[in-house]
Formats: sequence, C-alpha cells, structure tokens
Amino acid sequence: MEYDGVFPNVYSLCNVCLCVLVQTAECCGYPISIFFIVVNEFCERFSYYGMRAVLVLYFRYFLLWDDDLATSIYHAFVALCYLTPILGAIIADSWLGKFKTIIYLSIVYAIGQVTMAVSTIHDITDANRDGTPDNFTFHTALSMLGLVLIALGTGGIKPCVAAFGGDQFQEHQSRQLNTFFSVFYLCINAGSLLSTLITPVLRAQECGIHTQQQCYPLAFGVPAALMVVSLVVFISGSGMYIKTDPEGNIMWSVCKCIGFAIKNRFRHRSSRYPKREHWMDWADEKYDKLLIAQIKMVLKVLFLYIPLPMFWTLFDQKGSRWTLQATTMTGDFGAFILQPDQMQTVNPILILTLVPIMDRLIFPLIQKCGLNFSPLKRMTVGMLFAAMAFVSAALVQIEIDKTLPNFPSSSESQLKVVNIYNRTLNVTISPNEHLLIDSFEVQHTFRHTFSAISRCLFVNGWTADLNITNLDSIEPSATSNYTLVSHGKRDFVLRHGEQWCEFSRKFGFGASYTFLIPSTVFSTDCASIIEVEDMKPNSVHMALQIPQYFLITTGEVMFSVTGLQFSYSQAPKNMKSVLQAGWLCTNAVGNIIVLIVAELGKLPKQWAEYVLFASLLVAVSIVFSIMAYFYTYIDPAEIEAQIRKEQGLESEEKEKETLEMEEIDESQKNDQEVKQTKI
Repeated sequence: MEYDGVFPNVYSLCNVCLCVLVQTAECCGYPISIFFIVVNEFCERFSYYGMRAVLVLYFRYFLLWDDDLATSIYHAFVALCYLTPILGAIIADSWLGKFKTIIYLSIVYAIGQVTMAVSTIHDITDANRDGTPDNFTFHTALSMLGLVLIALGTGGIKPCVAAFGGDQFQEHQSRQLNTFFSVFYLCINAGSLLSTLITPVLRAQECGIHTQQQCYPLAFGVPAALMVVSLVVFISGSGMYIKTDPEGNIMWSVCKCIGFAIKNRFRHRSSRYPKREHWMDWADEKYDKLLIAQIKMVLKVLFLYIPLPMFWTLFDQKGSRWTLQATTMTGDFGAFILQPDQMQTVNPILILTLVPIMDRLIFPLIQKCGLNFSPLKRMTVGMLFAAMAFVSAALVQIEIDKTLPNFPSSSESQLKVVNIYNRTLNVTISPNEHLLIDSFEVQHTFRHTFSAISRCLFVNGWTADLNITNLDSIEPSATSNYTLVSHGKRDFVLRHGEQWCEFSRKFGFGASYTFLIPSTVFSTDCASIIEVEDMKPNSVHMALQIPQYFLITTGEVMFSVTGLQFSYSQAPKNMKSVLQAGWLCTNAVGNIIVLIVAELGKLPKQWAEYVLFASLLVAVSIVFSIMAYFYTYIDPAEIEAQIRKEQGLESEEKEKETLEMEEIDESQKNDQEVKQTKI
C-alpha cells in the first residue's frame, strides 16, 4: 500500500499527542510517573542498606578476615560510595541526562548485587563439604568486583533520582512537589530501617546444599532481588516520564574557572604585577565577575569543611566497629532475640524521633532563652556529642574485655588435651609441664567468641563410627569439625545402625563447647555425654550500646542536618551541587581515615582506639569552633544583586523577579481556590 505523505504526518502527530497525554497524566494531583520513582527509591535503598548491614560480618566470619581488615575494606567501600555521586552528576548533566544515567548505572548496580550474592555461596568451592570454602581467593575476588560495581551504581544514581522526580512536576504543582520530597525522604528511611531489621534475620538462618551454614546467600540475595525489582519498576514507567536534556554541569565550570585563576596567578607571580584582593580575581580576564563572586562564596564555605571529615570518621563506624563490638555481647531481650547487625536500626529510629523534637522543641527553647545557638555552634556541639558516643563505646568495651579470656600473643599458642581413656592420665608436655587429666576431661581449653552464634565439637569415644545430625560420620577416637549453632535450644541425634539417642543443649551467644561421647552413650540414652565449656556465653548485654547510639544520633542531627542547611544558606542557589559534592567528599575522607587508623594504628586494646578517635574529634571540634568564631555570615542574594547592579543587569533581573512573583501570586490564588472548594 502506498501513502501520499499525509497519513504518516497524521500518524506522527497522533504519537506526539499520545506521549504528551501520558506524560501529563495525574492521580490525586500528582504525576503518575512519580509513583514509579518512589517505589524505585524504596527498593534501591532497601537493597543498599540491607547489603551494607551484614557486610562487615561477611568479611569477618565468611572470608575469615580479622577485625582490622574487615573494617578497612568496609570503609573503603563506603568511601567509594560517597565519591561516585560526583561522577554520576557530571555524567547526567553533561552527557547522558538523568534518565539514561539512572538506567545504565542501575544495571551496573544490579549486576554488582547479584555478583556479591553469588560470592557468598560457600558450596561453590566447598569440595570436601566441610562447610568452609576451599578457594577463598575466588570468593574474595568475586565480592570485591561486586562491591566496586555496587559503589559505581548506588553513588552514580544518588544525585539523579530525586532531581529526576522533581522534573516530573509542572509549575502549578509546587505544593505537590514539596510533598513528593517528603515522601521520597520517608522512602529512604523506610527502606533503610526495614532492610537493617530483615537482612540480619536472614543471615542468621542456616542454609546450604551440602552443609548448613549461616545464610549469607539469602541475606545478600534478597537485596539483589530488590535491586532488580527497582530497575524493572523504573523502566516500566519510562513512557510516562518527562525527560530533560543535559544542561551542563556547574561543577565543571567551577573547576575550569578555579584552574584558570591558579594558572593565571602563577604566570603573573612576579612582583611587578599588582596584587589583587582575592586570588580568584585572577580569573576575571576570562570569566564573568558574577561567577567569580559565586565561587568565592562557595570556597568560603568549603574552607569550613576541612575539619568535618573527622565527624564522619566516628559516625560511619556504626556499621563496622560497633557491629563487631555487638558480636561479643548478648542480644537476648527476653521477648525477642536481637542480632548484632540489627543494632544499627537504633540510628534511623532515633533520627525519625529526634529531628522533629530538635526542630519543634529544643532549638526554639534555646532561642527563647536568649542564647545565640547559631548553625556553626550547633555543628560544634554535634561533634562533641559524637566524641561522647565513642567514650561511651570505650566504657562498654572495657566491660566486655572483663568477660573475655586471656588470648595468646602472636608468639604463643595454646593446646587442648582431651582424655577419652577410662582412667586418669598423667601427661607431660616438654620440657617440664605435667598435667593430671581425669577420664573424659579437657585441659588447656581456649576458644574465641564467634559472632552471635555458638560453636560445638564432638569427640567420639565410642568403639565405632557415629553419625550426628548435620555432621559427617565421626570415626572412633576422632573429632568432628567445629559446628556453628544458633542461639537457643538445639537437638542432636546420634546414630549407629539401628542404635540412636537424642541429645539436647541450650546455647548462649558466642559460647564454645566440646562434647565428649563415652562408650556408654547408647546404653544411657545420651545422658552420659560430658559437656566441656570451652568459652562462656557472652554476658554483656547489647542494650548497653543504646547510650552510644543515642549520643551519635544526637550529634548527627545537630551536625549533618544543620551543616547542609547552613551550607545552602551561605552560597548561591546554582552552586548547591558544588556544595553537595564537597559535603560528600568530607564523608569519603572520613571513611579513609578509619581505613588508615585500622591498618596502621594497631592499638592493643579496642577501647583505646575508641578513646583515640574521641580525643581527635574533640581536638578537631576546638579547631572548628575557632574557625566558626571568625566566620562572617553573608547574604548571597544581596551580593549577587550588587554585582548585577554594577554590571547593569539589575533592570533585567527586576523584570524577571516581577514575572516570577506574578506566577507565585497566581499559584497561591489557585491554591486558595482549591482550599475553599474543599472547605
């Protein structure tokens, strides 16, 4: 069939009209497209925080790294997650646009989560089926690849999703736009809170093909599945989105202007050239004075950022050192059992509680008392609260250390001697140590705590092979491998041919036991099994960590929320992305400091490291308070107006402001009419 050229044009016009209708479709006054974005954000945050909640325990108890290495790699990952948003913002604003950037980096993100989940399957390399991977290099390499991809994905889309959601609203939907950002923030907190509660429970389950171990594949697999769901949901709404073209990234313009100023100043470093008021003034030969003035205001704020990384050094250790501290404590609250990595949920719960209390009660009360509690003073107090949190953590650690055995030094070893003979034995250990061991007794026992679970070992003193629940067959006069056992009562069935009996034991957090099986095991219906407690259960309760979480969260409310509000009030609106980049960099540097201290500090006691960090933050807060004392608050809008006046741009700006005010008045009028209709 041939067309005369009219029908294709009509067809194209219909397509355009259909796209416009779909993009402007609304539900309850909101664009339908934002519902896809909100669900996407919830799933993505669940994926990220769920994976991060169990990450340090995966390093410590699956890859069997020591506390320092597990902490270092954890904070290296977090630092990378705070650096990649800058890359994501540049890609979105200068090249791909927000929509494509979110799509492409979410695919990278999902691949990273799936890779991470696969790396936790111990059966892949467990050829001898003893529950321990035989090739740790494979699992380590796969997990590191997964973490790099996750960092690129989560960081890359971080600056794009909220802004892309804002693009979906029309000018007359300013009220709905504010509501959207509130719901968006709620989704972030909801995803964080739920995932931090759920994934530790999944980790504590037992799963495996050949041997039952802690279920890291499930704990990482669920976040991976949620990330795939997040991607599918976002793509599903692609036909409804308003997609804006890249408009250029202000950070790149700022960097070029600063670079030109430095280069030009270096070229004119001779004394014959007259000095200028500010080193940025050396850029006025090429760049607009307004841009230079705006950069000066930003640099003034960024200078105050220099001491800030130390706060994040302490704050982000909630997911590393504090979680590892919780593994040496008991989480039995009677009505429920709390996993060590679930203690992190205290932070988002307190955030949702303290933010309104601070904003509506504490800060107004301080103001009514006539005290000048300026933003910079709030940030200083926030630092001191974080320092007190680490003093509290040090006190808790001292109590924990009292319950731990004396561990051997790096030049020492410990020996366990088990007597499964039917009479007392005299054992001599060269050169001259003598041990008198009764029948079915253990001497010189030592085991280290293992997370929030227990371990047990069986010694077969019977005359034939024994099969025990979840264990391989144990030969006579041989021992089983150490078996990981969850908290609570556990039943073991011992079997040989037609003979069998059942043995039960209640296990506490972090305990270690050796069970000696005598030759009379079946005739006594397992009652003759002798239990040796190698290490006592954890006795310090996790509730003791609540004060340090309260202090660090109070510090976060005063420091983080106030810091961003202050930054945005002291710099031009078009420079918010630059300040956001600077703020994220302080977080990244803070995590790098933890990495350095963990690898190089090597303090003999953990409480001493907590005191060290607290002392450093107190010193930094003093420096910051001095810097804040000499800081002069400015009004960026006033400075910009003055420069525009000097450049003769005031009349144009006034005309623009008049038009904006007319639009605002019209919008307010429409909102008032809507309210009257509802009433």
